[in-house]
Amino acid sequence: MKKVTDPQIQFTSGCPNACQYCHEPKEIKVFSPKIPDQKHIDILDMNLLANPNVMQILKSLPKKKYNLVCGVDFRRLTPDICKLLKEKGFQKIRWAWDYNFGQQRIQKKTYKMLLNAGFRKDQLMVFILGNWKIPYIDCIRKTYLLLSWNVEISPCIYDGGTPKNHNDWLSKRFDNKRFWEYEEVKRFVKHCRKFNHITNFGIDVEW
Repeated sequence: MKKVTDPQIQFTSGCPNACQYCHEPKEIKVFSPKIPDQKHIDILDMNLLANPNVMQILKSLPKKKYNLVCGVDFRRLTPDICKLLKEKGFQKIRWAWDYNFGQQRIQKKTYKMLLNAGFRKDQLMVFILGNWKIPYIDCIRKTYLLLSWNVEISPCIYDGGTPKNHNDWLSKRFDNKRFWEYEEVKRFVKHCRKFNHITNFGIDVEW
């Protein structure tokens, strides 16, 4: 039997941030998709909030169950945008904490803004970029803070995913892309999984 997938739409391609670790084009292209009749809809935009007409887009959306395939840009979030996302039926809200642990105050502000708009803690998730220029220990510190907020963590390993073994890690595919040691990457992914178990189930299920 063919698997039924949710319809997909896209308002914007590209992202103006031009982050060093991201391959998304800087040029913004704007589209005007027709909203499908189905109840569940995936939105594919890499950075929906970069759309110059984002407020008009959100206000015009019929209330459904929307899934943002990528995260929201916390730098562009406002209380009004958070409220619109909640009112229109956006489900899981993800955002990225790619830079250093010193961003903890702005991350807490983002978290509180989404809670104040009516999102539950189990509707929130934070991406943490691993194997980049931010040290391993800084990323571990982030996870402990997010655990205290009961927010899920999605570990994102820079350029290439998690290698299956040490030889893959040393292969040409990872040349000049190894900011962390192989064991640090493995521990980080396992660590995030363990903390998500605690967040979701209240226990360490691996024990």
